[in-house]
Amino acid sequence: MKGIDTNVLVRFIVEDDEAQSSRALRFFTKESSTESPCFVNRIVLCECVWVLRTAYRFSREQVAHSIERLLNTAQLEIEDRDEAFAALESYRTGGDFADLFVAHLNYRRGCEYTVTFDRKAAPVRLFRRL
Repeated sequence: MKGIDTNVLVRFIVEDDEAQSSRALRFFTKESSTESPCFVNRIVLCECVWVLRTAYRFSREQVAHSIERLLNTAQLEIEDRDEAFAALESYRTGGDFADLFVAHLNYRRGCEYTVTFDRKAAPVRLFRRL
C-alpha cells in the first residue's frame, strides 16, 4: 500500500499545475487499484479541505463535492471513511470539517459529546461548550 500526501490530492483535484497534476493522475492510474488501494489518512483529508477552502477559495459545495468524490473512490482507502462521510454531511450545512470529523470520531469511540471552547462548533449536537 502507498500513502498519499495532501499536495498530491490537491493537484489531482485542482489541476492547477499541469506537470504535477499529470504526474498525480499517472500515479493514481498506474499505482492505485481496487485490489491495491492507496491510503489517505484523516489528517490528509482535513488538510485537503483546508487547502481547498483557503488557498483555492473553493465554495463549501465545491469542497464537499471534491471530498465526496474521494470518499467514493474505490482505489483509495480512506482512514475512518464512515466518520468522514458523517463529518461531510454535517459540513454541508455549516461548520468546520476537521472539527466535525473529530466529533464523529469521538462519538464512535463512545464519547457522549466533545467539549470545546469553539463558539462555532458548540451548536453542533456532538459538542458541548465549556
